[in-house]
Amino acid sequence: MSLQTVLQSIQNSGLSLWIRQNPAIFPIIESLHVVAITLVFGTIMIVDLRLLGFASHRRSANKLIAELLPFTWGAFILAVVTGSLLFTANAPAYANNTQFQLKMLVMLAAGVNMVIFHMTAHRRIAVWDSVSPPPTAARLAGVTSLILWVAVIYVGRWIGFTLDILF
Repeated sequence: MSLQTVLQSIQNSGLSLWIRQNPAIFPIIESLHVVAITLVFGTIMIVDLRLLGFASHRRSANKLIAELLPFTWGAFILAVVTGSLLFTANAPAYANNTQFQLKMLVMLAAGVNMVIFHMTAHRRIAVWDSVSPPPTAARLAGVTSLILWVAVIYVGRWIGFTLDILF
């Protein structure tokens, strides 16, 4: 079974048909997706700015991460669910869209950046948590994260304007 066949099957599914045939559903899902991405970026930005050395309500970086991480993951899950629903409505067009592919790659890079941070600088957070500015590794992770998530938003906005097929 080819990828195009799988993509066409997704687009031909009952869920996809329901999304396409109900005029209010796609905009509702898209709006929820935007809100979720806003929450993901907002919570990540607060942590990243703290990693760059900006104080945040006098909370340590470790406490800030612990407090915001559940909100970040909850919003990220909502973004994945709503993004997947949007994808089903026009799977072949999204999968073949350069901006969509770039968004997925940049999100992957943001995930890799997060893993590297947690495997390196975050493991030594007790040593540097009260130091200003944070160590170079933490600041590099923060600035990289900010750049990547801004790129996710930027490239993501272009998807709707560059799809080959609109329903």
